[in-house]
Amino acid sequence: MSQISAAPPMTRGTKEVHRWRAFTVLAVAFFMTIADLAIVNVALPTIGRKLHMAESDLQWVVTGYGLTFGGFLLLGGRAADLLGRRRILLAGLALFTAASLGCGLATAEGLLIAMRFVQGLGAAIVVPAALSIVMNMFPEGAERNRALGAWGATGASGATVGVIAGGLLTRYAGWQYIFFLNVPIGAAALLLAPRVVPESRLATARRRYDPFGAVTVTGGLSLLVYAISTAPQAGWASIRTVTLLAVCAALLVTFLIIEARVEAPLMPLRIFRLRTLAGANAVGLLLGGSFFAFIFIGTLYMQQVLGYSALQAGLAWLAATLTSVAFAGLAQALVTRGSAKLVMAAGMALIGGGVLWATAVPVHGHFWANLAGPFVIVGIGTAFAFIPVSIAALAGVAEQQAGLASGLINTSQQLGGAIGVAVASTIAASRVTTLLHQGTAPAAALTGGFQWAFWACGLIGLAAVPVTFLLVRRSDLARAAAAIRY
Repeated sequence: MSQISAAPPMTRGTKEVHRWRAFTVLAVAFFMTIADLAIVNVALPTIGRKLHMAESDLQWVVTGYGLTFGGFLLLGGRAADLLGRRRILLAGLALFTAASLGCGLATAEGLLIAMRFVQGLGAAIVVPAALSIVMNMFPEGAERNRALGAWGATGASGATVGVIAGGLLTRYAGWQYIFFLNVPIGAAALLLAPRVVPESRLATARRRYDPFGAVTVTGGLSLLVYAISTAPQAGWASIRTVTLLAVCAALLVTFLIIEARVEAPLMPLRIFRLRTLAGANAVGLLLGGSFFAFIFIGTLYMQQVLGYSALQAGLAWLAATLTSVAFAGLAQALVTRGSAKLVMAAGMALIGGGVLWATAVPVHGHFWANLAGPFVIVGIGTAFAFIPVSIAALAGVAEQQAGLASGLINTSQQLGGAIGVAVASTIAASRVTTLLHQGTAPAAALTGGFQWAFWACGLIGLAAVPVTFLLVRRSDLARAAAAIRY
């Protein structure tokens, strides 16, 4: 067995300003991929009208992106470790930027949906590569915590800024520009990254790959996202959904068996001996399930019940975004002082509590009276949750596992988002159907469905609080990465 050793970080002798220049480029790339998860939400009605898409097909503009994003993250992270993190980052950026151009130029639903799948694949390559580069540029401790704090704040604001940008661009430029916006940003990142971002990879006598592990985990995760995303339409108890979930389970069990036996596994199962890493991924799953589903259901409530336009719905989320940005500095300061565990628990409690406050929304609601309060509380919660989750997911992880750990935490958040949206949508649809059969007016029935969905989102968020206290260890957050060997 060849000896595997971590290549020393390429930036140890680099001035701090150069590291932060590289970080800025990486954060912009990350922000672009996260914003694209939500940017199409408020534009869907317009896209449907312009491209004459059926309601059942319109969901694939959102689902197609999430399917490949969530399914290929682990593979993207491991590829970055083995083939070179900057090289893989550039490949992902090129793919994402080209697919964004293709989405904007699409004149038929088939091409748009296909390009969204490719966009998701590009994002799955970019995100773990970028985060693992960040981890290796900054030594563990206060400096890395500041970088990961800024990274977490970027993720926290990405989804809500995406909704706002989607509303503005759809109203004043056209739906195509929600995709065209990525082209100059991606092109600039492609030009700057080779100049300012350092390269790093594993130093090995020869590279070993795990093709069977890659196929089974990518297939299993992709099927999981697909099954969950289509379950509200097909039915959770339908033969189709049950079969897909059974095949998914079989593939993931096969993956675990393969990883326990192969010489160079795609995902060494020993990484889960880090209890804090396991806990961070569990919290990340619940964070994605509560927050992304809240954005999805909240946007539907504003558009379908309150009659908000795409622009109005987008601007309404400013309350959450600006609050998240305003509290990011405080969250970083608290985390740096050694309170990451408490900050994480407080953040998830605020997200869950803020969403539960939204369960009181009425049929004839008003932004300031009924939505501003929940949005502000959730905004504070995202600042307090995303930052320590990012730090905890990488605490104590050796350099040679950086891409894997980065892929894991992003996979957890994306899968959580897919599950949360599917569960909330199913609950809302079921409640609406029941109320309509009872003779309730359509607007009141929709409101009742969304209220029940908010209950689900809020409880998912609150479930992360005991998980944080049970699994995340304060000592792990302060342990040096060099002390961990696999």
